[in-house]
Amino acid sequence: MPQEPPAESPVNGSHTPGSSDTVVKQDVAAHDGRTGNGALTGYTVVTLAGGIAGVYCTKLLADAGARVVFAEPPRGIALRCRTSSDARPEPGVDGALFQFLAGAGHSVVIDPSRADDHVLLDSLLTDADAVVWSPGSALADDRGCTPAALRERHPHLVVTAITPFGLDGPWAGRPATEFTLQAWSGGIVGLGRGAPERAPVHIGGEVGEWFAGAHAAAATLTARHRALRTGTGELVDLSMLETQILGLSYYPVSFYDTVNRPFRTQRRLSRPGVATAADGLIAVGCGTAQQWFDLCVMVGHPEWIDEDPAPAITERTNEKAGEIAAWFAERTVDEIRELATAFRIPNSPVASGADVTGLDQHRARKFFDVNPRSGFARPGPPFRTTPALLRSPEPAPALGEHTDHYRSTTAGTARGHDAHASTRSSTATTNPLPFAGLRVLDMTTFWAGPSCTHYLALQGAEVIHVESAQRPDGTRLIAGVPADEDRWWEKSGIFSGLNTNKRGITVDFRSDAGREILRRLVASCDVLVENYTPRVIEQIGLDFDTVRTLRPDAIMVRMPGFGLDGPWRDNPAFAYVIEDAAGLTWRTGYADQNPVEPYSLGDPNAGVHALVGLLLALEHRRRTGEGVLVEAAMVDAALNIAAEQVIEYSAYGTLLGRDGNRGPHAAPQNLYRAAGVDEFGRPDNWVALAVTTDEQWVALTTALDEPAWAKVPYLRTAAGRRAHHDEIDTHLSAWCAGRPAGEIVDVLWTAGVPVAEVRQPHRQTEIPQLDHRNFFEPVPHPVTPTARHSTVPARFSAGPARYHRAHAPLLGQDNDAVLRELGYSAQEIAALEKDRVIGGEPGF
Repeated sequence: MPQEPPAESPVNGSHTPGSSDTVVKQDVAAHDGRTGNGALTGYTVVTLAGGIAGVYCTKLLADAGARVVFAEPPRGIALRCRTSSDARPEPGVDGALFQFLAGAGHSVVIDPSRADDHVLLDSLLTDADAVVWSPGSALADDRGCTPAALRERHPHLVVTAITPFGLDGPWAGRPATEFTLQAWSGGIVGLGRGAPERAPVHIGGEVGEWFAGAHAAAATLTARHRALRTGTGELVDLSMLETQILGLSYYPVSFYDTVNRPFRTQRRLSRPGVATAADGLIAVGCGTAQQWFDLCVMVGHPEWIDEDPAPAITERTNEKAGEIAAWFAERTVDEIRELATAFRIPNSPVASGADVTGLDQHRARKFFDVNPRSGFARPGPPFRTTPALLRSPEPAPALGEHTDHYRSTTAGTARGHDAHASTRSSTATTNPLPFAGLRVLDMTTFWAGPSCTHYLALQGAEVIHVESAQRPDGTRLIAGVPADEDRWWEKSGIFSGLNTNKRGITVDFRSDAGREILRRLVASCDVLVENYTPRVIEQIGLDFDTVRTLRPDAIMVRMPGFGLDGPWRDNPAFAYVIEDAAGLTWRTGYADQNPVEPYSLGDPNAGVHALVGLLLALEHRRRTGEGVLVEAAMVDAALNIAAEQVIEYSAYGTLLGRDGNRGPHAAPQNLYRAAGVDEFGRPDNWVALAVTTDEQWVALTTALDEPAWAKVPYLRTAAGRRAHHDEIDTHLSAWCAGRPAGEIVDVLWTAGVPVAEVRQPHRQTEIPQLDHRNFFEPVPHPVTPTARHSTVPARFSAGPARYHRAHAPLLGQDNDAVLRELGYSAQEIAALEKDRVIGGEPGF
């Protein structure tokens, strides 16, 4: 076991901690909401996963008290020595990222060539509750360690498999990377990110790996919830492509089917977006008419408000871009932030690994602390709970540190368990909806909150979605139809995509009668989820103390943008602002330009992390009967999936940046323009290509008929290819320019090279793998045409066979039924409607 360096030292001694490290050490000594045990104490997970997705999944479980055992090949998993820069850990010291992700884990070396090690692995699995698996290591790829083989030998296990496309189907087993999956998902072009004169740009930082890991944790806990009832395990088959569809695009298929046109077809730079101030970068959002009006006043041009003609906001901001930029350039970040916050215009500094720990909000909430072994800065958990359900962080294990212990303590248990397990009857198929009987009060809007509760609704929970007729859910306003069209508020494919299977009521909770309805609802529900700014819930008298008086065992999930305390507590928190404050924006874009906001992931990433916290709260309540407050701040979740930036900077002094479509773990990696025009008549067809190994480079050059330029010796190594990336790009661009995208993919994918078409997101249904997995299901609707809706990104062997059972609720659709369940008479309901406490049309 390597000797522990002093707590104040970096992991390899190559970087003297700077001001941000000092901030962390002096001001951020410990996390709130942690304890010595955890909600999953007594739960054991064996992991045969080696990438970020699988290990982040187990980190979320380990933080909640699960015992995580890394079954590693003799050389260890690749993540032990991974960095995203030229920095390297000292000999004998694991990489900082591994130390962050594997805290509190156990390590057991399993040599797949040794029969006795297979016995040891089976012994570990006998004593486990779940196993997390991903391909790519000598151990995971052993035929005795496939997910099917693990399930056959150990039917009590929940086996969570994380693969690019799923375990079966026409694309199963095909090579892919984070980068090529973004292309297939439509996420590279889906929300118009980037400038139209340049290639579209992916979201940097391998965010899809982290997002898939959070989904894998939620799926594993869902299967556990079912296993507690059925007494048996199941196979959870998670597709990273499907998680990216849910995280990087905004229900484009449902939108397209509803209005027969794409949500967005052109790339554009948001204005002001990321702007250059006198002393740094600041991001300011302008997505609504009110924000445009306020921006005009803020920059000293109120006359812009009344200019004719009145173009769309995007056109206005781009038309005035020069004058706006000049105003920003004359003021400091703090000056602009103070003004924008006063006007309630969304804003944030653009954080990076070098300065994110010093932002006043993160300091006030003591979010960052230090690794107990190597002293680098690291983010805290993605949610906080009352009572504390997370345990205090512990060091990561050295390779094989626990092998001898498990050899001695698990000897002989495999045979005994197999004999016992073979007599079990599988009952999981009788419980296809694991959350049936769970009643959820859904006081959420837009994307982050509804995505959390939608998962529960798809898995059987009764979810009651609350809006008000005066202020309907914001996604109803993103309908893509004119406001004078009949029942326009019922025609949003985005609202529909987020709210199928839910019941819907309207309540004006500004009134005493409306607040009384909410109190009765709280008393009748197991779970309350809300994502308003903190002051809203407190003003209507539904803080957690009040909720507990109404329902002592209630689980309350609060999803503020920046947390329930701190100087940014009440700031507006759109997804892009969260991305700015966490560092996701910093790594997205071209090095010679200001970064661009991902404009997507901040919301659904918050939703899935809140879901994990909610499922842990259910576990705690099952054990103790006690209610739980889950504080799932959006920015805390985003800071976790951007963790590598602050870890790399603090440990090695390396500031990770952005490099267009290139990446630190593949060379070449880029987008290349293909021949022809796209469906909109533009020469904008692209393919994504990423070579991660020397073997894939040989496959690529072979598929290209071994051109002379590719035979030079310096391109045989990853370092050489990275050093000569421009040269490779020139040749690949020329080769791709004369071929259609489909032909390029056929040639290279068949050869074993990770490659993808950059798809428009509304064309996701054309992917045969998604059709094979029934990822989209048609849902009839009483007002709009039948539309295809995405499901969940994992297939559960215990079901259900179909997820969508009812269309998204019409506005106020279930007012009468729900109020009657709460004890209201027909006369009282009529009076509530007359007094406009409830209603079925907006703004009545």
